[in-house]
Amino acid sequence: MSPRRRFRVAIAGLGTESSTFSPATTNIEAFRTLRGSEVLDDHEWLAPGSPLRARADWLPTLVATALAGGAVTREAYDRLTAEILTRLADVGPLDGLYLDIHGAMSVQGLADPEAHLLEAIRAVIGPDVLVSASMDLHGNVSRRLVHQLDLVTCGRLAPHEDSAETHERAARNLLDRLDSGLGRPLKAWVPIPVLLAGEKTSTRVEPGRGVYAQVAEVESMAGVLDAALWVGYAWADEPRNRAVAVVTGDDAGAVASGARRLARSYWDSRNDFDFAAPTGSLDECLDAALASPARPFFISDSGDNPTAGGAGDVTWGLARLLERPELRVGAVTVIYASIPDPAAVAAAVEAGVGGQVRVEAGAQIDSRHAGPVLLEGVVRFIRHGDEDAGTEVVIQVGGVHVIVTTRRKPYHLEADFTRLGLQPRSADVVVVKIGYLEPELFEMSADWRLALTPGGVDQDLARLGHQHLRRPMFPFDAFEWQPDLEPRFIAPSTGPLTGPDE
Repeated sequence: MSPRRRFRVAIAGLGTESSTFSPATTNIEAFRTLRGSEVLDDHEWLAPGSPLRARADWLPTLVATALAGGAVTREAYDRLTAEILTRLADVGPLDGLYLDIHGAMSVQGLADPEAHLLEAIRAVIGPDVLVSASMDLHGNVSRRLVHQLDLVTCGRLAPHEDSAETHERAARNLLDRLDSGLGRPLKAWVPIPVLLAGEKTSTRVEPGRGVYAQVAEVESMAGVLDAALWVGYAWADEPRNRAVAVVTGDDAGAVASGARRLARSYWDSRNDFDFAAPTGSLDECLDAALASPARPFFISDSGDNPTAGGAGDVTWGLARLLERPELRVGAVTVIYASIPDPAAVAAAVEAGVGGQVRVEAGAQIDSRHAGPVLLEGVVRFIRHGDEDAGTEVVIQVGGVHVIVTTRRKPYHLEADFTRLGLQPRSADVVVVKIGYLEPELFEMSADWRLALTPGGVDQDLARLGHQHLRRPMFPFDAFEWQPDLEPRFIAPSTGPLTGPDE
């Protein structure tokens, strides 16, 4: 048997999640950029000696990712795209490309930026190179994007505990396809007229758990290479925002059947999706927390969740927290994470640990719902050099320990708190800017509520005022008929793109 050929496979990526309902913008400084060997070092499944590392000559270029936020500036997008294209040109002829994208990036003045990026990449690497992409299940998948891809997969868990597995699957699918010598697979795409918030589609609970369990079942069918189901991204107002199913493979019947099954399962479950935790106004959630013996009791300040695209500095929730008399007098221990304000941090650093401060914080970017909040209290902790937050300080106001940061940061890990001298397991209430709780917080919580608060990622989608979605769309519109959920076979990038993006 002749030895298996080593293929030349490049790696590139550009990804973030963008709320078009946030006044924030995402500039070049917001992106974490990995180049060359840094890209390989960032993926454990490509470590020296790993099976996938040995199967190809990996040619890493640039992978740039940013915390979810507002729309990406055109200048940032153009600069990062130009570098990706230059580096791809420099690595020479390719057999394949593994592309790491999120799928919900919005760029100022540009429609469908991931498809735009792929079209630019194709102009450099040529139409015959096989391209496999990994995506977030909250991404958006237009016909135009699928046309440029040969293989595409997405995460199957929300919260996203399978991100590394998803990336590895996209790369392995690419190498398996190159080894097979079969060329481009068939691609069946089904747009589903449903757009739900991620907090209503968690795979921890039904119906999300059951619907997503079917993805692996479809993938295991003979003649199918990969199956994927996207929830879509609810906090951008663009025609491509909706749920989508895509199945790839070589057996047209199996591919179509699998795509149809996933699309119909999601559609049929649309009325059953609900929030992954009990919800209410912030006051209702606080009342429940204070009345409950469960400790610690977590509350999600969901409307300004930075990992979904919130600006992070909305003060509406914090202001109401500090208005509660029982919290201001210190009868209850509360942790609030977090509010970014460089000037407030600087004042706290100048005062030092144990010093008294009287500073205003927040609402420098998103002041639509409340202005800066007055923090009058004691500096309890200062920490410099956090990769995301920069400098973090803890200011105690009565019983409320407020984390203030130079830059916005999501607080998902117990260590995020303990590094600041805070013990969330011993607190009465922990309020976090988040949607559904990430795994460590979920495990830690004795009980929790999701507060329906305002911000750039407001869970009340009707309140946001979408104008550019493809209508009708559930839950914005009532359906008295069955939508067309028949699979559309999409031509490969070497052929013309035919048919409307619907």
